[in-house]
Amino acid sequence: MNITAEFDTIAAISTASGEGAISIVRLSGDQALDISQKVFKSNKNLSDVPSHTIHYGHVEDPKNKRIIDEVMVSVMREPRTFTREDVVEINCHGGIVVTNQVLQLLLREGARLAEPGEFTKRAFLNGRVDLSQAEAVMDVIRAKTDKAMSIAIKQLDGNLSKLIKSLRQEILLTLAQVEVNIDYPEYDDVEELTSKLLLEKATLVKQDIKKLLQTAKQGKILREGLSTAIIGRPNVGKSSLLNYLLQEDKAIVTDIAGTTRDVIEEFVNVRGVPLKLVDTAGIRETEDIVEKIGVERSRKALAEADLILLVLNQNEGLTQADKDLLTATEGMKRIILLNKTDLDKNLDVSELTELTNDQVLSISVQNTEGLDALEQGIADMFYEGGSAEKDATYVSNNRHIALLEQAELALSEVINGIEADMPVDLVQIDMTRAWDYLGEVIGDSVQDELITQLFSQFCLGK
Repeated sequence: MNITAEFDTIAAISTASGEGAISIVRLSGDQALDISQKVFKSNKNLSDVPSHTIHYGHVEDPKNKRIIDEVMVSVMREPRTFTREDVVEINCHGGIVVTNQVLQLLLREGARLAEPGEFTKRAFLNGRVDLSQAEAVMDVIRAKTDKAMSIAIKQLDGNLSKLIKSLRQEILLTLAQVEVNIDYPEYDDVEELTSKLLLEKATLVKQDIKKLLQTAKQGKILREGLSTAIIGRPNVGKSSLLNYLLQEDKAIVTDIAGTTRDVIEEFVNVRGVPLKLVDTAGIRETEDIVEKIGVERSRKALAEADLILLVLNQNEGLTQADKDLLTATEGMKRIILLNKTDLDKNLDVSELTELTNDQVLSISVQNTEGLDALEQGIADMFYEGGSAEKDATYVSNNRHIALLEQAELALSEVINGIEADMPVDLVQIDMTRAWDYLGEVIGDSVQDELITQLFSQFCLGK
C-alpha cells in the first residue's frame, strides 16, 4: 500500500454534534484547497500559504455574499497529512446550525460527503497507516480507562504492526531458504536440514504468537469492558452498589422490592479495569408482567457476564432464593458481597462457606464500608494477582485474535507435518498460510469487502 490512490475530495464534520466552543469541518483531496477558497473570505489565498499554517477569515456564501461564520482555517499539504492528501480544517463556532451550514456550502462547491471512517480509510489505502493502526484510531476514541488508552496509542504508534511484520519476515526468510535448499541442493541430507529449519522457525514463531495471545484476555477486556452483573434478591442493595460505583444516582433506590424492572448498563473505571456494570432486576418468581420481563433479562445478563457480584443481605438469614443464585452462578467468576453490615448480623457465614469457596466480602454501601476492598478484589481478579506489564504489546481486537489463532494453528500443522515425515513442499503450504494470516492483521493480504466493512464501523468525519 505504498502508492497514493486517486480519490475525489471529501468533507465531513469531525467534531461531536452539539453545542461547544468550536466545531471542525474537515476536507481531504486534491481539490480541498480550491473548494475551501471558494467559501473563505480573507486577504489570504489558501493556494499560496505555506503548509501547516492557520489563517483567520470568514466563511461566506458565494451566491448571496452572506457571512456564515468567523473562522480559523488550517492548511496541510500532502504528503505530511493524516490521509497523505491535501487537508483543510475549518474551525468554526460550535453549534449544530452553523457547522452544518459550513458543511453544506462545501458540498455545494464540489466536495462529497465522506462516508463513515473514510478519512482513516484513505490513510490506510495511501500507506499512511496499516490496518491494525487504522483500527486503533477507534480504540483511542472509545477508550474507557487510562490503560485502554495507552494500549490503543501503542497500537496506533505501530507496536503491534512491528511485531507482526517481524514474525512475517522470519517466516518469509525461512520459506526463501527452503526454496534455495530444494532448488540448489548441496548436500545429500538436504531434506533433513530443510525439515529441521522449518521445525525450528515454526516453533519459535508459534511461541511468539502464543505470548501475544496470552495478552488477549486482558486486552479484550480493557478494550470492551468486563461485563459485570450485579445480582441478588430484591432489595439487598444492588442499585445502591451501582450508584456508588458510578458516583451518581443512576438507579432508583427504595425499600420496595421489585423497583428495578429492567437491566441497567453503565461503564465505570475500577482501579484501571473498565467494568460494563449491569444492574439487574431482582431475580425472583413474580406475577407482575413487567417485572417478569425484567427478571428474564436479568437471567440473560447473568449468563453473558464475565464477573458476578452476588449481593446478599447479612441482616437476614440465607434464604432459598439466595441458595438458588449461588447454585446458578457456581463455576463463574464471582465475588460474594454481604451487604448492610451497618445493621444487625443475622446471616450464618459458616452456612455460606459450606456452599462456596469464592471470595466473600462484608460491605455497607450505606456507610461506604468495605468498598475499597471490593474494588481491589476486582482489580486482583482481573490482573490475576499481578499487574499488567507496562511495556507489553497487547492484542485486543477480535479480528486480530482470530487471525493469530489461525496462524498458530497453521504453525502447529507445520510442526505436526514435519514430525510425521511429510514432504517439505506440503509442509510449506501451512507455513505460507501462517504468513498470510499474519498479513491480514496489518492489511497486507486482505479482501476489499473486509476493508469496506471495517471502516463502515467508524464514526462520520474520522
